[in-house]
Amino acid sequence: MKLTRLITAAITVTSALAAYSQANSTNDFPEIERYINGAQIPASQGSFRYAPDNSGYLAISSDGKRIVKYDIRSGKEIETVMDLNKTRENTLNRIDGFTMSPEGSKLLVYIDREMIYRRSYSAKYYVYELRSRLLKPLSEEHPRQQAPIFSPDGRMVAFAADNNIYIKKLDYWSEVTVTTDGKRNKIINGIPDWTYEEEFTTSSSMCWSPDNLTLCFIRYDEEEVPSFSFPLYEGSCRPMKEYALYPGEFTYKYPVAGQKNSTVSVHSYDVETRKIKDIKLPGSQTEYIPRIEFGHSPERLMVATLNRAQTRMELFCVNPRTTTSKSILVEEWKAWLDPATYENIHYLPNSFVIFSCRSGFTHLYEYSYSGAQLRQISSGDFDVTDYYGCNALGSHFYCSTASGAINRMISSVDKKGKVTDLTPRNGTASASFSPDMAYYTLNYSTATKAPRYTLMATAGNKTVRTLVDNDAYEKSWQDASKPEFFTFNTPDGLKLNGYILKPVGFDSSKRYPVIMYQYQGPGSQEVLDRWHIGYENYFAKAGFVVVCVDGRGTGGRGRAFMDAVYKRLGHYETIDQIAAARYAATLPYADPDRIAIFGWSFGGYETIMASSHPDAPYAAAVAVAPVTDWRYYDTVYAERYMLTPQENEEGYKESSTMSYIDTRRCPLLIMHGTADDNVHFFNAVQYASVTESKGRWIDMLLFPNMDHSINGCNARTVVIARLIDYLRRNM
Repeated sequence: MKLTRLITAAITVTSALAAYSQANSTNDFPEIERYINGAQIPASQGSFRYAPDNSGYLAISSDGKRIVKYDIRSGKEIETVMDLNKTRENTLNRIDGFTMSPEGSKLLVYIDREMIYRRSYSAKYYVYELRSRLLKPLSEEHPRQQAPIFSPDGRMVAFAADNNIYIKKLDYWSEVTVTTDGKRNKIINGIPDWTYEEEFTTSSSMCWSPDNLTLCFIRYDEEEVPSFSFPLYEGSCRPMKEYALYPGEFTYKYPVAGQKNSTVSVHSYDVETRKIKDIKLPGSQTEYIPRIEFGHSPERLMVATLNRAQTRMELFCVNPRTTTSKSILVEEWKAWLDPATYENIHYLPNSFVIFSCRSGFTHLYEYSYSGAQLRQISSGDFDVTDYYGCNALGSHFYCSTASGAINRMISSVDKKGKVTDLTPRNGTASASFSPDMAYYTLNYSTATKAPRYTLMATAGNKTVRTLVDNDAYEKSWQDASKPEFFTFNTPDGLKLNGYILKPVGFDSSKRYPVIMYQYQGPGSQEVLDRWHIGYENYFAKAGFVVVCVDGRGTGGRGRAFMDAVYKRLGHYETIDQIAAARYAATLPYADPDRIAIFGWSFGGYETIMASSHPDAPYAAAVAVAPVTDWRYYDTVYAERYMLTPQENEEGYKESSTMSYIDTRRCPLLIMHGTADDNVHFFNAVQYASVTESKGRWIDMLLFPNMDHSINGCNARTVVIARLIDYLRRNM
């Protein structure tokens, strides 16, 4: 009997060691590169810009040496607008991007782009005059510039460099200094600080008046904002030789929840007098100024402001010359305001359109510039997710969930309120319109149909031509698993949407291990009827059933569904993810003893929260770049959903992954980049420290000098390969 037990034990240990050593590198994962490093991305219509006079559209040639104008309807080349082989005074090998001046006489082209954060970058900009073919550097004094913008008449360019603003006067080729107090980690003029860029989705804080006489900008005083530092190493991916023997350090201003934000203010610069005026906004509830933009009049600078809790937006109309301000709209909600409310205000010649959730669903409302509501553009038990504009006939165009939360449908509504659906009810549609709204490029896909780009004429909603069909691409992915959508009811009686990816070569008589993939961030959605090929599909190829469910807090289903998570992140999300895992365990082809959970960023946070619940059914968990405590994340995002730690102390405690370390029963792997400027590596370190102080441990894989995306030099491949290897070993 003892011998039998010894033999059994020996076999068990041998099997475990064999499983542990089954993968030694990414070479042990056939075809993994195909799913994550570019080949999985379908073709698009490419980057192009409509000419200001709607005479065609402009695009860079494939070799980067020409900017070509094409006929909108036929797609045929009309003319070469810029040829690098024929420029005068300066020459370039190729260009990376361009902007045409509003009146169409000049181009701003750039080369050598260097990313700063997620959206911002500096580059070497050049001004090109179409008639003379002269190509000149935008600035001789500042080799690299940020966020340049033409004046409406095309005779000036405002830009930022070294945290200050400058204006290039193109008629005289002179450069004027607008601000002088800019200094790194202290004062920023005309471009946002880190938090504004990341959470208010902007990379510029300047705008020209329609009469070209005034430049308005936001100034950020971040001197009192606490600094955050992380080490930099030599590394092997884009190695930094200066840190070969001693680590360096990157320091920037990053206000965590409850800490001081940048002090923001609005200013106007008079081009003729060269004087700056301070614009004082009335009231005491302005903590943030997410947007400034002129409302089609030089006397109408529209300033959107927010209180710190982000539950109240106030819109001011400002005369930048006299600096007088008038409050014309206040929008409030019992939880956070959807960012579209203040980020996507659309200013029309005689009115403006805002997003509002006042009905419990997000809809569009039109207002006069005096603040009077003119009409409610959309209505119903669905959410409007995008607004495209209004044409000369008074018809508004928008995208919505009118045909169900997992779909995106484009519609128009005329002056009389008649709604016309322009795209199929199932699937996901998006569009980009020409300036005169006469044409739009439609991007449409479903879970089984790759994106198709079609040029449409707005009048009659007629197809002009197909731009990209992706037929060959789609055929090349016939072997990949495609989502099967489902709904199920939780024990609470709540119906949730989900999808399943079955393993390649699926056999209904077998039981497969399951990966519960999720993101779960407030307002997000993963379960959409759209084309997507990515690492989830590789999981299915590797023999896993993939199940994804959007729980409470996610978007597309109205405010009540989303607001459930307010002030207690991680609570209802965890209940719903565990319910989803238990539903997955009932599937006849799923192995209930081999269910894992995985997520990235907020999904990484929820991975730890769900796997730490006392009733968690998971055999293993993998969290990539997770937040581990909302006290460690930035003010705008964390406080949007949680208020400040001072206002919601118990909520922060209950939402911290550190509060549930003792109840986690399954193995946990955390992967994190050491140079993550978004979710700091500090999150993973602190979680590991608290875990170890309790006599427990986690597994961890670090990516030196990598940011939040963990991409480049095989890093992303290692993330996915290690994830699969970890789950195989522990399930």
